Amino acid sequence: MSERTEPGHRIVVGVDGSAPSKAALAWALGQAGLTSSVVDAVIAWEYPALSGQRFPVSVDLEEIARRRIAEAIAEVAGSPPPAGLSHHVVEGNAAQALLDASAGADLLVVGNRGHGGFVGALLGSTSQHCVHHASCPVVVVRGGRA
Repeated sequence: MSERTEPGHRIVVGVDGSAPSKAALAWALGQAGLTSSVVDAVIAWEYPALSGQRFPVSVDLEEIARRRIAEAIAEVAGSPPPAGLSHHVVEGNAAQALLDASAGADLLVVGNRGHGGFVGALLGSTSQHCVHHASCPVVVVRGGRA
């Protein structure tokens, strides 16, 4: 990550590899260019809750998350990624990981996981949680639909 000339010019963006999260990353990078901000892209992973079942230990969810965010960044920002863009892989709930990462940030950007029609007009649970609980402004980017 590049050094900042002024503290606090930081945008956090949630990236999970979905089309809406890639649209959010593109928006965050554009906004960072306008505001001379750095961008912290965050992906979270966690083991699913399985009732009475064991999770297969051969699946490396952290590595899958690392690949997913790297691929999304390469697709949206190119390779090598621009200066001022860093990424973080965090174990835990996605909404909480974004809230924690955005502490002290100027802006939190998330994609909307709409499914079309009326449901598409609604916020996803992660987006909604961030909108209601973030300590900074939140931008929900609608986009990425085919």
